[in-house]
Amino acid sequence: MSIRGFCLGTNSWSLWPTLPGLRGLLVLGLTLGLQTASSNAFYLPGLAPVNFCEVKGETNYCQSSIELYVNRLDSVESVLPYEYNTFDFCHDFKKPSPSENLGQVLFGERITSSPYEFSFNKSETCVKVCMKSYDTAKEDQKKKLDFLKRGMQLNYQHHWIIDNMPVVWCRDINGGNKYCTTGFPIGCFVTQSGVSSDACFMHPEFNKTNTYYIFNHVDITITYHSENEVDWYVSKLVSARLEPKSYKHVDENHLTCNGTPMEIPGDYTDKLNITYTYSVKFEENKQIRWGSRWDYILVSMSHTRIQWFSILNSFVVVLFLTGMVAMIILRTLHKDIIRYNQEDIQKDYGWKLVHGDVFRPPRHGMLLSILLGQGTQVLIMTFITLSFRGLKWKTNFLLTALLCPGVVFVDIFIMNLILWIEGSSSAISFGTLIGILALWFGISVPLTFLGAYVGSFQKFDYPVSTNQIPRHIPHQDFIRRPLFSIIIGGVLPFGCIFIQLFFILNSIWSHQMYIMFGFLFLVFIILLITCSEATILLCYFHLCSEDYHWWWRAFLTSSFTAVYFFAYAVYYFFARLKITGIASTILYFGYTMIMVLIFFLFTGTIGFFSCFIFISKIYSVVKVD
Repeated sequence: MSIRGFCLGTNSWSLWPTLPGLRGLLVLGLTLGLQTASSNAFYLPGLAPVNFCEVKGETNYCQSSIELYVNRLDSVESVLPYEYNTFDFCHDFKKPSPSENLGQVLFGERITSSPYEFSFNKSETCVKVCMKSYDTAKEDQKKKLDFLKRGMQLNYQHHWIIDNMPVVWCRDINGGNKYCTTGFPIGCFVTQSGVSSDACFMHPEFNKTNTYYIFNHVDITITYHSENEVDWYVSKLVSARLEPKSYKHVDENHLTCNGTPMEIPGDYTDKLNITYTYSVKFEENKQIRWGSRWDYILVSMSHTRIQWFSILNSFVVVLFLTGMVAMIILRTLHKDIIRYNQEDIQKDYGWKLVHGDVFRPPRHGMLLSILLGQGTQVLIMTFITLSFRGLKWKTNFLLTALLCPGVVFVDIFIMNLILWIEGSSSAISFGTLIGILALWFGISVPLTFLGAYVGSFQKFDYPVSTNQIPRHIPHQDFIRRPLFSIIIGGVLPFGCIFIQLFFILNSIWSHQMYIMFGFLFLVFIILLITCSEATILLCYFHLCSEDYHWWWRAFLTSSFTAVYFFAYAVYYFFARLKITGIASTILYFGYTMIMVLIFFLFTGTIGFFSCFIFISKIYSVVKVD
């Protein structure tokens, strides 16, 4: 699999799903077709490759300087990301930092310049970047050191960028395979009881208890591909790897970058100097071209077999439901329609018996239309406003525009207060909040009003008229009661997506890349079909039992999948994550509730309109006196 031409600007590789994730889905369209057959044929503004050469300075064709940018630091044990400058690392405040777009600001992306800078094809060894000194007798320096140790204890990860590519850390795992990640740890910690974190476990010499080991040195390897362009021999960077190491530099004037690791005892109370260094080397690769340079990151992410198993499992469920629905439509329902339309039939029974009540407006129809209008927003709002022959379209408009977005905004605002208190980079500034409100009331609300206003002049005619007196519904046994059917209705759709959901949650909370958008699209289509068919099937069974209260049941049958989504998120939190702290726990479930609400509205809308179209169709082909 090749992800070609994936270069979204100086800092936009960070669109990959990391906390609080989901933005990786936004790059789907870009990853599917930006690169044409010829790598030189066409590039969008900001997406063209950068040419490098050994000539000093910049020319019209190439540049020699390679800059390294740093992004925020995050951890699988904490939901709180922090800016690079929050930690006491080497900084370069003189260089301008790339500007983030609104999406990156909302999700805590903070990409800044760094003092690491290389010259193309110029290898260097053990270059000093800076030295940080700490005197635990001074309160400010002690806080900086404690914060650094806290970051190592929670396994916070660096994220570096070279030429719009993440700098990856690859390490050997079982079976001789390599596992690559786009982040590498600040350091590692060995507890008082001798328990080591992952990074310390890979280095046997990191064995002292109650000791921190900081990675103050990196070996960087930059791979390039050279080619002749316009009578000028230029190169393009195709990969960037590093290996973090820990060295205790004794003589600052004669750095050797070897020897004992840089240890920080947990109860250290003296002065401490930490020297940061790097080594860089360049390698030419004639096989990897610029358009395929992301492939090396995907080598260790071979979940294809599991993905195909997920697709096969979901496909079997779809075949089962499709067979059931086809049997009902082609056999049972077809026979019902023929029998109901026979002139010698004197008495109605089954689903035809409730033709005078099936389109009776449901209880709490306003709330249902609000949820449906929110789930389909402008396009379906025109239709749903008068579905229940409601007269309060203005109230419907206000609640549709404000209810669900208001719940999400309040949720985000509360979590943002926590982020502010914790000093996280994900905290949204006051100006950004004003911008979000401006987008809400300046775009979303007017468009919702436009849909409601246009819908107020439209008229939808049901295929059958509604009786003035509601029909009595016969006693329903437990299996045919709404609660049971709603619970059962969400099982099959969730069964089709739970494997894919695991990988999505990994990308959001465990900071892993999600690149299998083709599989995701297939699962999305399967989810649509499964929600529709499961709702239609259960809706038909209830109509046959003369229960015409289908409106809310149709919405809740498929939307109950969101309840299973939330239950799985709770399981994932306790079984898969190592998140600690009240703030991180609140943030996890706060973001999860937003995802569950959106998924609830989305699946519920699918089920409702599928059932509505089905009922409208079957009652339009029967004769009614």
